[in-house]
Amino acid sequence: MSVRPRTRPPVPAGQAPGQARRDRRDNRLGILISGRGSNLQAILDRIARGRLDARVALVISNVADAPGLTLARRRGVKTVVIDHRQSASREEHDRRMAAALEAEGVRLVCLAGYMLLLSPWFVRRFAGAIVNIHPSLLPAFPGIDAQRQALEHGVKIAGCTVHFVNEDLDAGPIIAQEAVPVLDDDTPATLAARILKLEHRLYSDAIALVLSGRLGLEGRRVTGAGRARTGRTGMQRAARRSGRG
Repeated sequence: MSVRPRTRPPVPAGQAPGQARRDRRDNRLGILISGRGSNLQAILDRIARGRLDARVALVISNVADAPGLTLARRRGVKTVVIDHRQSASREEHDRRMAAALEAEGVRLVCLAGYMLLLSPWFVRRFAGAIVNIHPSLLPAFPGIDAQRQALEHGVKIAGCTVHFVNEDLDAGPIIAQEAVPVLDDDTPATLAARILKLEHRLYSDAIALVLSGRLGLEGRRVTGAGRARTGRTGMQRAARRSGRG
């Protein structure tokens, strides 16, 4: 089963997907935010440096004063506010978002600190074309306060996960993960800061993989994504700090 986004243009007869000549216009991203937009900034920076073949066509926020909107506008990216409180239901709100995304020809929807659950209608509408990044090694610690959950549970390794979005919370097929050690003196804030640095790199890498058309899906397993990053260097540093290495 392929997980290529439904908006991907058809491949000419007799040509393998990887051989199709791609137009950058086909790599239009729609970013959904609710807050500061640090992952949005990282994506825009990667594009500006020529390290991600994509264009952010639209940023949507459900919060009118989200700092990420100002960031996007300063970078020349089109923005729109769609306040969920002005819709009678989650689906009605999501239909308004879908109309805006489709009007811009968005190929891949990226959640970047978007704090609302998507309706089943929206997930089906963009099946295989919605990704999210979460600050834990899913399936451990879904939902909010993932770093606090990790510390309270006493794990020794934390990290972040990029996954396809399905109708369940933080439960879609996993595209990429990266790990960091949990240090003895970590707080939720310090752990979150280290994980965020990983997020900024990993999210763009995963977006590039999805846009490449190389990924496949076997049950829940995403294939073609390569190996997970283990953060071995970080683990070695932690061991040295504790006197074990």
